[in-house]
Amino acid sequence: MTIRLLLADDQALIRQALCALLGLEEDFDVVASVGRGDEIVDAARTARPDVALLDIEMPGLDGLAAAAVLAKQVPDCRVVILTTFGRAGYLRRAMEAGAVGFVVKDAPVEVLADAIRRVTQGERVVDPALAVATLAAGESPLTARERDVLIAARSGATVAEIAANLYLSEGTVRNYLSAATTKTQTRNRMEALRVADERGWL
Repeated sequence: MTIRLLLADDQALIRQALCALLGLEEDFDVVASVGRGDEIVDAARTARPDVALLDIEMPGLDGLAAAAVLAKQVPDCRVVILTTFGRAGYLRRAMEAGAVGFVVKDAPVEVLADAIRRVTQGERVVDPALAVATLAAGESPLTARERDVLIAARSGATVAEIAANLYLSEGTVRNYLSAATTKTQTRNRMEALRVADERGWL
């Protein structure tokens, strides 16, 4: 059986290298390749891949959000997150989004090829070190709104700007930022943002 693949990565060299390497496998056929997250679903609808390999950080739509849309709109396509970011929080969010695999980019191509074959057989495949780290880290303590406020703060926006962007009062934004700072055991919102980002909670 030939396994049809979709590759999504915003770095052209990595995307082309993956296409070339996976194309060498006799049972793989790369049927689509995109560089933006917001191109993934349309490409999947057109090419009907068996497996989509998605990077996390892409313009337009991140890989985790795209995985959730694929799970609803192209349910026959299995999603494997392929990323340089081996963060515990990302794995948990990937699984919640419907991904069935999580492989870090520095894994040998043989490991990736094996993961692709296994997910097509109905298995879940997760980088072992990341699985251990995820169990050790536990779930994100941030609520959805606290996460939204921290993401909005990433650009250095003021409380007033964040409030306007999220349609919240300034007092509510301050409360969310204070809660996020407490939960991440940091001193200010920029430290909270850094910690939450490192742990894959955003």
